[in-house]
Amino acid sequence: MTEEIIIAGFGGQGVLSMGKILAYSGIMHDQEVSWMPSYGPEMRGGTANVTVILSDERISSPYLKVFDTAIILNQQSMDKFEECVKPGGVLLYEPNGIHQHPTRTDINIYQIEANRIATEMGNKKIFNMVVLGAFLKIKPIVNLENVIDGLKKSLPERYHNLIPLNEKAIQKGMSNIKAHIIEKSILS
Repeated sequence: MTEEIIIAGFGGQGVLSMGKILAYSGIMHDQEVSWMPSYGPEMRGGTANVTVILSDERISSPYLKVFDTAIILNQQSMDKFEECVKPGGVLLYEPNGIHQHPTRTDINIYQIEANRIATEMGNKKIFNMVVLGAFLKIKPIVNLENVIDGLKKSLPERYHNLIPLNEKAIQKGMSNIKAHIIEKSILS
């Protein structure tokens, strides 16, 4: 099993953290792992993406042009990465701020309203954990126990009191994912 993932959005949305947690979770799942971040000098508010590869075999290169899964959190990332999903792959996106929804019919497309869910839960900082939960519902490539261990590894100890809230956010993401239906226009 090899899963090649791109996570992309604005800096400050937890893109790199989500990738790091997935990477730690893969390590704890005895998988080979690659984590390759990319972000502009402006960080918060600028674009950021991370490539994560989890595999049962050696990873030959962390550099990819096509992915099994794209997790998209803003329109710029949708414009850049929608076409980079392999046919039969998965595109998961947060629709808030997306004005051109994905249109491909050869991939599986899902939505998670993570912004709304995080707001309802009272903490916008758990946005990325809602998204991560949605991804793990679609592709359970690591188990929740390893994700929680990954959170403990990636979060500074002073924030470990937030781990139960993050776990709830993951579970909310798992239970609120929706398949995206492409509307076909009728030509007359």
